Amino acid sequence: MNILPFMKWRFAAAIFSAIAMSIAVGSLTVKQLNWGLDFTGGTLVEVEYADSADLNVIRSTLDQSGYQGAVVVSFGTDRDVLVRLPQGFSDDEGVAMVDILRAASPVDVELRRIEFVGPQVGDELREQGGLAMLLALGLVMLYVGFRFQFKFAVGAVVALIHDVFFVLGFFSLTGIEFDLTVLAAVLAVIGYSLNDTIVVADRIRENFRKLRRVSTVEAINVSLTETLGRTLVTSLTTLLVLLALALFGGEMIHGFALALLVGVAIGTYSSIYVSATTLLAMGVSKEDVAIPVKEGLESDEAQP
Repeated sequence: MNILPFMKWRFAAAIFSAIAMSIAVGSLTVKQLNWGLDFTGGTLVEVEYADSADLNVIRSTLDQSGYQGAVVVSFGTDRDVLVRLPQGFSDDEGVAMVDILRAASPVDVELRRIEFVGPQVGDELREQGGLAMLLALGLVMLYVGFRFQFKFAVGAVVALIHDVFFVLGFFSLTGIEFDLTVLAAVLAVIGYSLNDTIVVADRIRENFRKLRRVSTVEAINVSLTETLGRTLVTSLTTLLVLLALALFGGEMIHGFALALLVGVAIGTYSSIYVSATTLLAMGVSKEDVAIPVKEGLESDEAQP
């Protein structure tokens, strides 16, 4: 088997990651995220048309009627429409909006539900979402530290933080709405990336114990080469499914699929370079994963 020199490019990968993280943090600081109605508060109106609804016509009608900033998406079938009104619109204005849609439509329009989300609820969701990500990262560090070794735990958490900031930075730069479904996708990215990182870490530990006459860099290159096939097959099949969801799944799950699409791609990269490079930077060695030998066994082996 030809061993691929992955670690030969670790400095170039580190530069790429540093630039990407700088851009992500800068965008999150200056531009921030385009928070969805779940976080900012507003009015949610669901209507059903008797026939297929033209979303472009609905958006145009609402803009002309003074409902600027309304988000119109399909909800289930092509006859179900979900309208998200930003903060500042009351329930009464939501009902008035339905009357406007009825007047502008040649078919019947039925109001299915109308809900109001207060800004306080949005603030609580933001806080709880942030705490959920921090809790997930903390539990990951504890698990990997217990399962492998502290240096491996740091490498895994650095890779996960890298992935989370990359996805958040992508949504900040593009201005795509960040709602609860996207937050769920970010948490799913943490799980996916962790799974990939643990597979690589397990192989590195195994090769540290098996390959006794190779350097740390060579052992990591062997480990990454051996897991490359599994990583590519898993990632490519997942990416194909997510690409189909992003293109044909409809606007309701577009953000969810897009977040996972970006997260899985960057998670594959981080499990190869970010985690392994962090291990090298911390000076990981065979002694860190050596199996301790009991004193009794040592004395037995010393006897002729």
